[in-house]
Amino acid sequence: MKFSVTYPLVTHPYNPEFLSKDGLVRFATAAENAGFSGIGFTDHPAPTHRWLEAGGHDALDPFAALAFVAAVTDRIRLIPNVVVLPYRNPFLVAKSVATIAALSDDRFTLAVGTGYLKGEYKALGIDIEQRNVIFDEALDVLRGVWTTDDFTYEGSDFVALGQTANPKPGHVPIWIGGNSKLSRRRVAQKADGWVPFPAPRGMATTAKTPALETVEDLAAMLDDLWQLVDEAGRDRSDLDVSFGTSAGGSPAADGFNADAHLSGLDELASLGVTWSGVSAPGDSIDHAIETLERYGREVISVG
Repeated sequence: MKFSVTYPLVTHPYNPEFLSKDGLVRFATAAENAGFSGIGFTDHPAPTHRWLEAGGHDALDPFAALAFVAAVTDRIRLIPNVVVLPYRNPFLVAKSVATIAALSDDRFTLAVGTGYLKGEYKALGIDIEQRNVIFDEALDVLRGVWTTDDFTYEGSDFVALGQTANPKPGHVPIWIGGNSKLSRRRVAQKADGWVPFPAPRGMATTAKTPALETVEDLAAMLDDLWQLVDEAGRDRSDLDVSFGTSAGGSPAADGFNADAHLSGLDELASLGVTWSGVSAPGDSIDHAIETLERYGREVISVG
C-alpha cells in the first residue's frame, strides 16, 4: 500500500498559512519525509461564491502548485486530486503535465474527473451537458500529442491539423476519478488507475454520483471494475486503485487508533486497493505537519 495526501486547503475562508511559500514547503517536505508516496491539490479555478459559502473550499491551481512542490522535493509523486479535465483545452493540459513531468524526473500522475459544479462550468464557458464527450476527447488528445509528432485530431470544439508538442513525457499514468459505471469503463479501457471517492447518500445526490458509504459499496464497485478489466483483456495488476479508510478515526484526532486503521487498510488491500488517500487537518500548518509525522510513525512505517 502506498499513501497520498491532499494539501489541506479545505475551508472557506482559507487559512492564510496554506497560501504561503513557507507553509507549502514545510508541508510538502514533511509529507515526503514521513513516507508519503504522493501529494495532491484540488481543482477549482472558478467556484461560485454560493458554493463556497455552503461548505465549499478555496483552491490553488494544481499545476502551478505541483510544479512548486516538484522543486522542493525529490521522491514524492505529484497527483492532482483531481483535475477537472473538461475545464481546459486538452493541449494545454498536455503541455502543463509534460512540463512538470520533465522537470520532476517523471514524478507526475494525472488524476482526472468530469466535475459537477454547474456554476464553475458556466463561468469557464464550457457546456456541462457535453462534459463526457469533452472528457473522452481529452483522453485521446493527451495520449496522442504526448507520443506523436504532426498529431491530427478533430474534436467537438477544436481542430488539430498537425500539432507537435515537446517535451514528450515518458509514460504518464492517468487515473480516472468517479463512482459511476462510465468511470469504471473508462478505467478498464484507457487508464492506469481508478479514484472513487466517499459519497454519502446526501452528497451523492448533490454531486450526481453513485453513493459510496461502506466497504461493501466499494467491493461491489470493484467487482464490476475487475469484470470490465477482464473483458478488456487487461491485467488487473496493471491498475492502481486509490481509496482511504475511516477505520480508527481521524489521524488528526487524539483518539486515533492506529491498529484499527491498519486493519482497515488490510481490508482495502484485500479488495485490490493499492493507494490510500489520507486527510490532514486544515486548521494550521503545525497541526497538519504533526498529523503527517504521526501517520508516518504509526501507520506508514508499520505497514
